[in-house]
Amino acid sequence: MDWQSIFFQDWEGIVRTIVVGILAYTTLIVFLRISGKRTLAKLNAFDLVVTVALGSTLSAILLQESVALAECAVALALLILMQFFVTYTSVRWPSFAGAMRAEPTLLVRNGKACREAMKRERITESEALGAIRASGGHHIEEVETPILESDGTLNVSLLDRQSSMLREKVKDAPDMPLT
Repeated sequence: MDWQSIFFQDWEGIVRTIVVGILAYTTLIVFLRISGKRTLAKLNAFDLVVTVALGSTLSAILLQESVALAECAVALALLILMQFFVTYTSVRWPSFAGAMRAEPTLLVRNGKACREAMKRERITESEALGAIRASGGHHIEEVETPILESDGTLNVSLLDRQSSMLREKVKDAPDMPLT
C-alpha cells in the first residue's frame, strides 16, 4: 500500500480543486441569486431533494477530475430550472401542487393520539412525545396541535396553562342536565 498517495498525490489535483471549486461555487451562487429564495426553501420533500442534489453536484465537480466545469454548470442549472418549473406550476395549478407534495397530518386531537394517522405516517407515539418534549410539553394532553408537516418536520403547538386546567376541570366534572 502506498501510504504517501493516501495523503498527497500531486499539486496539480490540489490546484484543480481550488480553481474549479471557486468557479463552481461562484456559478452556484449566481444561479441561486437569479432563481430566488424559493430554490433553497425546504417547504416539502422535493425542495429537500433539490438542495441535497445541488450539494452533491458541487461535490462531484470538486472531487472528480472526469467532470468538467461546464457539465457541472449545466447540471446545476437543470436542477434549479426543474425546481422553478415544479414550484411555478404548483402555484398555478392546485391539482399539480397536490400531486407534488403531501398534506400536513394532525397527529393528536383533543388530547388523544390519532393512532390511524400516526400509523399511516409511520410515527410512533414515543416520537410524537419526543417532539412534544422538545417544544416544552410533557404529555399528549398538553398539546393543541401536533402536526406532521409536508416537509417531514413535526410542529407542536402547546395549550396554554389556563386552557389545559379548564380541560381537566371539564373532564372531571359530573354530567349535569341542561335546564
